[in-house]
Amino acid sequence: MILLGLTGSIGMGKSTVAEMLRREGVPVFDADAAVHRLQGPGGRLLPAIEAAFPGSTGGGGVDRIALGRAVFGDAEKLGQLERIVHPAVYAERAAFLARHAARPIVVDDVPLLFEKGSAARVDAVVVVSAPAWMQRRRVMARPGMDATKFARILALQMPDAEKRRRADFVIETGRARDRTGAQVRALVACLRRHGLRYCRACARSCSTPRRRG
Repeated sequence: MILLGLTGSIGMGKSTVAEMLRREGVPVFDADAAVHRLQGPGGRLLPAIEAAFPGSTGGGGVDRIALGRAVFGDAEKLGQLERIVHPAVYAERAAFLARHAARPIVVDDVPLLFEKGSAARVDAVVVVSAPAWMQRRRVMARPGMDATKFARILALQMPDAEKRRRADFVIETGRARDRTGAQVRALVACLRRHGLRYCRACARSCSTPRRRG
């Protein structure tokens, strides 16, 4: 099994690429979706989160606005929340990988793959990228987003240029959707046929593979 780490900064189109990978028959573990399940209605993390951050949960699960206010900009409280959430997500990930151990390619979708030092646990990294102006336009169109919040989020993320430099594969989303889809299909076909070896035959049609040093 080849375990790919899928990552990309906010607004780069990572969720779109993840869905394209699923359509190609590649299992994708979505860390954010796991967090939503664990923190949603009846989620098993609700008691611990409520104890640590009173008033942050209710019948619908975690009140993301209230919890965000409690931890945003406070490294100590954010660390406290991560110590609650991360072990549970790791357990879900391990179960997912065990279920799909016989598949040739599996994707671990992790927004902060580089920032949290998780790149070493995957075989190769796929970075989803788009021009900065497009990233900003996408993010600023989200409900509740403003320039200050966007700047704070970017400050917590590794610059896109550095992610691209560290990547084994780069998928571009700053283009027509069908062209991005073609990149994804070509990359999956290349990996299924050649594994992680450098493939000159498809380097022009899929994102360019590079070995990490």
